[in-house]
Amino acid sequence: MSDLVNVTIDGVQISVPKGTPIIEAAKQAGVLVPHYCYHPSLPSPAVCRMCLVEVEKAPKLVPACVTTVADGNVIHVNNDKSKRARESVLEFLLINHPLDCPICDQAGECELQDYTFQEGRAGTRYSDYAKRYNPVEDFGPDVLYVANRCILCTRCVRFMDNVAGDAVLNVSERGDRAFIGIDPDHLLDHPWAGNVVDLCPVGSLISKDFLHKARAWDLDKTASVCTGCSQGCNTMIDTRDDVVVRLRPRPNLDVNRHFICDEGRADYRWMNRGDRIEAPLVRDGAKLTPTDWDHAVERLGALAKTARRVVILASGRASTESLGFVRRMVDGATVTAAIKVPLGPEAPLAGVPNLALRKERVPNLAGAGLLGYGAEWPAAVAAVKGADLVVVLDAVLDDADVAALAGAAAVVVIGTVDDDRLAGATLILPSTNVAEENGTFVNRDHRVQRYFQAKPAPGLARPAWWIAAEATHAARGLAAPATAAEAFAALGAMVPALAGLSYADLGHTGRVVSPTTAGAAR
Repeated sequence: MSDLVNVTIDGVQISVPKGTPIIEAAKQAGVLVPHYCYHPSLPSPAVCRMCLVEVEKAPKLVPACVTTVADGNVIHVNNDKSKRARESVLEFLLINHPLDCPICDQAGECELQDYTFQEGRAGTRYSDYAKRYNPVEDFGPDVLYVANRCILCTRCVRFMDNVAGDAVLNVSERGDRAFIGIDPDHLLDHPWAGNVVDLCPVGSLISKDFLHKARAWDLDKTASVCTGCSQGCNTMIDTRDDVVVRLRPRPNLDVNRHFICDEGRADYRWMNRGDRIEAPLVRDGAKLTPTDWDHAVERLGALAKTARRVVILASGRASTESLGFVRRMVDGATVTAAIKVPLGPEAPLAGVPNLALRKERVPNLAGAGLLGYGAEWPAAVAAVKGADLVVVLDAVLDDADVAALAGAAAVVVIGTVDDDRLAGATLILPSTNVAEENGTFVNRDHRVQRYFQAKPAPGLARPAWWIAAEATHAARGLAAPATAAEAFAALGAMVPALAGLSYADLGHTGRVVSPTTAGAAR
C-alpha cells in the first residue's frame, strides 16, 4: 500500500500508484483532461499546454501530462482558472488554423473541433483569415500532410522516432512558420507508418485510402480483431451503408497497444467482395440446385454420419466456433484436419516489445491447434485420396488442391466466395466472413479474443458453426446452439483450455488460456 498515493481530483478522492501522471490519475476519477500532444503510448513533451490544471499550493498551473501526483494533492481540472487557460490555448491554436471543417475529412472526430465546441471562445478576436501554406504534401504510399491544419502536437514525429525507430519526420522552421517536415531522401513508407494518421488529433495527416470515402457521422463502428496475421491486433471496423470502408486500431495494451501495421490496415477489401455464395446448393444428378437450409443441413448431416475417413481443409480465418463445430460434426470418423497458413516476412514495431506483423498470415493458428487442426497442409491434401468426405471450410485452394478433391467420394464446400473450380462439389453452402458474424480468434500468445458483427450477411449465408451444428443436430440429435455466445460456451466441452469461459469473461480485450490443457475436439 506504500506505493499508493491519495489525491483529490475535482472533488473525487482516489488512490493511484506513485508516479502516475495527473492526466492518467484523472481518468480513474472519471475526469477527462483535454490534451493534444499527450498520448499514453508516446513520450510526453508537454508542448501543446492544453492539459494545464491547477494543483493547490502550486505557484502556477501545471501540465497534467508530465506532472506526477503526490500524496495529498488537490487538483482542479474544471475550475475557472484551468478553463480560462484552455480557452486561451484554443484561441491561440485557431489563429492560424483554417476553418475548413465542412471539407475536412477529420470533421466529426477532430479533437480541436471537439474541444472548441466544448469550452472554446464563442468567437474570435482576429478578423484576418488564417495563414496559408502549400495545401497538401505527399509523404508516402498512403499519407498526405496538410500543413494548414497542423497544430504541431508532434505525435507523428515522436511515433516515428521513438516507436517505429525510423526518424524521417521533424519539426521544420520556427514559430508560426513551423511545420512537419520529411527527410527529402525518404518516404513515409515504414510498415507501421499509417499509425501517424490515427495519432493526428486534427485533419493534418490523412489517409489516401480513406480520403473522401465518408464523413465520421456516416460510419458505424464495430470492435473486431485483425485477420492479417497471428498477432491478433485489436481493430475497429468502420462501415458505411453495410460496406467496410476503413480499419483502425483499437487499444489493447497487452496485444497491440494503440497500433496496427499498414498491411493489416489495408486488409479489408475482401470483406466486401461481390462474388459471394448466397444460397445453399445441393447436387442433383449432374447439376447443383439451390435449396433451403432444412434440406441442405439434412444432406450434410447424412454425409457426415456415414463417413469413415474425413479430411477438413480449413481457412485460418475461420472462427474458433466454426473450427470446433465442423470438427465435432464428423466425430467418430478418422479425421485429418489442417489449416492453410500463408507465410510472409515479419515486420516488428521496434518500440513495442512482442508486437510485429507475424510471418504466419492467419489470425487463428493457435485456435486451430487447440481444436486438433494441424498446419501440415500438403499431408492433409494427400489424405484426400480415398476419403469418404472432404469438408472445405472457406479455404483458398490452389489448382493442385482442387485437382486432389477428385479423389474423394464427396466434397462439401462451406465458404464465402464463389469458385467455379469447385462446381463438382456435392454441397456448396454459403457462410459468413469475419465482418458478418460474431466469433473468436486465438492469437499466438493464446489470448482468446472476440470480434463482433459489423454488417449483415448476404443472401442466406450463415456462420459455419451454425451450419455444422444444425447438420449434427439433424444427424445425431445433438443440441444446436442458437447464438455465437452459446456456441463458444459449448466449446468448453470439446477443449479443456476453453472450459468455463464465456463471451462475458472475454470482454473486449480477451483472456489468455493455457495451451497445455489443449485437446482435440470431441
